[in-house]
Amino acid sequence: MAARTSRSSAKDRPSFRCSECGWTTVKWLGRCPECQAWGTVEEMGAPAVRTTAAGRVTTAALPIAQVDGRTATARSTGVDELDRVLGGGLVPGAVVLLAGEPGVGKSTLLLDVAAKAATGDHRTLYVTGEESASQVRLRADRINALNDHLYLAAETDLSAVLGHLDAVQPSLLVLDSVQTIASPEIDGAPGGMAQVREVAGALIRASKERGMATLLVGHVTKDGAIAGPRLLEHLVDVVLSFEGDRHARLRLVRGVKNRYGATDEVGCFELHDEGITGLADPSGLFLTRRAEAVPGTCLTVTLEGKRPLVAEVQALTVDSQIPSPRRTTSGLETSRVSMMLAVLEQRGRITALGKRDIYSATVGGVKLTEPAADLAIALALASAASDVPLPKNLVAIGEVGLAGEVRRVTGVQRRLAEAHRLGFTHALVPVDPGKVPPGMKVTEVADVGDALRVLPRGRSRTPARERTGAASAE
Repeated sequence: MAARTSRSSAKDRPSFRCSECGWTTVKWLGRCPECQAWGTVEEMGAPAVRTTAAGRVTTAALPIAQVDGRTATARSTGVDELDRVLGGGLVPGAVVLLAGEPGVGKSTLLLDVAAKAATGDHRTLYVTGEESASQVRLRADRINALNDHLYLAAETDLSAVLGHLDAVQPSLLVLDSVQTIASPEIDGAPGGMAQVREVAGALIRASKERGMATLLVGHVTKDGAIAGPRLLEHLVDVVLSFEGDRHARLRLVRGVKNRYGATDEVGCFELHDEGITGLADPSGLFLTRRAEAVPGTCLTVTLEGKRPLVAEVQALTVDSQIPSPRRTTSGLETSRVSMMLAVLEQRGRITALGKRDIYSATVGGVKLTEPAADLAIALALASAASDVPLPKNLVAIGEVGLAGEVRRVTGVQRRLAEAHRLGFTHALVPVDPGKVPPGMKVTEVADVGDALRVLPRGRSRTPARERTGAASAE
């Protein structure tokens, strides 16, 4: 009798679910362990105990070698930079989620993709839930995205969207955005966990059944995470992040999840009045062309995914008028700039930095977060403090440790090849960089003291090792 009561109480025990990611538990928690969100765990009632009997299969299982893989061949979107991130294009039946901040250019990019993907045999359906059809038409006129095979509809009802799919029979569906579509059969406001799960599930089923590629626009929170339940990211095939400063022209599309390709590719775009265009060689946006060298500037080569980009770091130091000097950064991590200041003062014997206002920034709105930019930041700060410019056509690559040592970073040869292609002739790199491009002089530095030798008044405790490419060594 006691055992029966115990089983009954366990069966009737209420369950709790996170409204953000869908994680379930048998007890209430203030913070979800899965998505780390506070106050999202809610009681869902007693879990129902169900059993499922074996049923008729829809498709017989086949040996994997006999499965036809031609149906998963990617088709180009017409935008080369987006194809790079997707792994060659859109696979029929694939569902792609593109998330980004408001005003970054998501709708402009996808409207351009929808127009270029629409051909005689492939129709495209663009469904907008945030704007009217006339507003989208005005944008299409501005970016020259008019196409007879591009169909436009303004809907916020899921059943109406599915009805448009039956009427148009598109090969590509663009939905802007998934948080604005709701089903009348599901309780909850649009954008809630239940609504987003139902909308995403219905569209995914329709995409798989029709062999139709789907592009979904997603919102982001103030922290930059994709808004809505985390379940949405698990359901879709590809998750892309659209990044960029609203005051700069550069836009980056990063692959966060990709079932059909790699996630270390980055697509570069330029947003302008006539629309958005891909940048096959975006390094020019991050450089300033000058006739003479200026103190406080240093160039580096950063890796965005597999793509090397030459970027410029600028620094400015002035006498402070307040007891606590200012430390202002733009495009750089404040913590890494503070660390470089401490290393220069302690290891580089530059003592004038502690009592001065220091401003550091990047050119073109690029954000440098990888440690390989440490050496360029340190040299820019040292150049600004001494008011002595660095040599022209110099790039600096390397991570700087707290002991002042210059550590190796990944992809040094790719970085040097990109710098050499753009005409840079001299590079500061960690010891043992590998193969050097012909005609390029590479100076190996072991610590910050060696790196400061490039300044006319810099001093080094040990001589730096120089290497030159094979072509010039002859």
